[in-house]
Amino acid sequence: MEPINSSFRSRFHSLSLGMVALFLVISIILFPEQAFQSSLKGLKVWWDVVFPALLPFFIASEIMMGFGVVHFLGVLLEPLMRPLFRVPGAGAFVMAMGLASGYPIGAKLTARLREQELITRTEGERLVSFTNTADPLFMFGAVAVGFFHDATLGIIIAIAHYISSLIVAFMMRFHEPHGPATPPPEPDPTFVLFRAFREMHHARLKDGRNFGQLMGEAIHSSIQTLLLIGGFLIMFSVLIEVLKQAGITELFSSVIGGLLTLVQFPSELSGSIIAGVFEITLGAQAASQLPNSIHMAYKIAIVGAVTAWSGFSVHAQVASILSKTDIRYTPYCLARILHGIIACWITLLLWNPVGDYIQSNSTSVPAFFQEYPVTGWDSIAKQISFFGWKMVSIVLILVLLSIFIRFIHQIRTKQF
Repeated sequence: MEPINSSFRSRFHSLSLGMVALFLVISIILFPEQAFQSSLKGLKVWWDVVFPALLPFFIASEIMMGFGVVHFLGVLLEPLMRPLFRVPGAGAFVMAMGLASGYPIGAKLTARLREQELITRTEGERLVSFTNTADPLFMFGAVAVGFFHDATLGIIIAIAHYISSLIVAFMMRFHEPHGPATPPPEPDPTFVLFRAFREMHHARLKDGRNFGQLMGEAIHSSIQTLLLIGGFLIMFSVLIEVLKQAGITELFSSVIGGLLTLVQFPSELSGSIIAGVFEITLGAQAASQLPNSIHMAYKIAIVGAVTAWSGFSVHAQVASILSKTDIRYTPYCLARILHGIIACWITLLLWNPVGDYIQSNSTSVPAFFQEYPVTGWDSIAKQISFFGWKMVSIVLILVLLSIFIRFIHQIRTKQF
């Protein structure tokens, strides 16, 4: 009986995928003008924003991995990452790059660590669940300033996003508790910095590529990944538009509106949720266009939820990147759902003590929070400088925490 059920599921899966593909083709034929314009819109977002913003970080991360910087940070940050998140210290590199640069660099670097066998499959599933986050430029620049015209709202969006991400990270440490783990480093009396440099040197020698070869392969790999991301952006832009033209989004919106009413949320938020399920930018924009009768706390809570969820467009990118390894997509998807729920809840929880204070004292914040580099090729140097310093700051904070934890551990070891 089991083989028959398995065969039925396989055939049903094939039929479903075929019907989806057929629907997409027929919709493009029925709405050619709308499909063409939405395709151009997705291409413009990719070329003006995604490509110049992510290319330098993709190349830099590949070069740093080739030169053993990941191994260097792994030795320094092992006392922090393994006890808290049950991942090796090398995961701190992915965490810093993900927090500074946004989707989907966390998934890209997690896959690279798995390919180099620096993490196990279980550790990779834990790591990608909390390192593939939104970047500050999107939350402050695109959402707070671009859609809501108030940079101070980006503060509470970012606070809720990163706090909920850390909560998810701690919860995911219980994912497959008996799963395989990379062995912890052997006790070594050598000073930690010397050990870190030694591991970096050995990793560079093991890699064996000179700078020119490493740079060429880094550029080739980065552009391939960005072309893949661009294709997903264009296709999901078209898909969202044809679903709207076919009236399917209105059907889903009415169903979700009823569910929102049950949990005492305004039913008008359903449209922004539907858009955000597919693409975070469209969801945030739809939330900003809701009438003033809906309290700002609900709008920002929905923005926080769809930003944490990240949309099917990012999910497709992550699934494609992870498919080259044995890291499974399902734990990542469940973690994104959990992240969205927690981010929404934290936004509402913090709104009264934080949101009202921020908006009433908005004149004291712009010097730090509003000077974000604009997107596009003309400001690529400013973006590299801005996000590069953010990444360095995050790494330094993690290193200091790791040194403190190591110091406390040594004191306790001497006492006992």
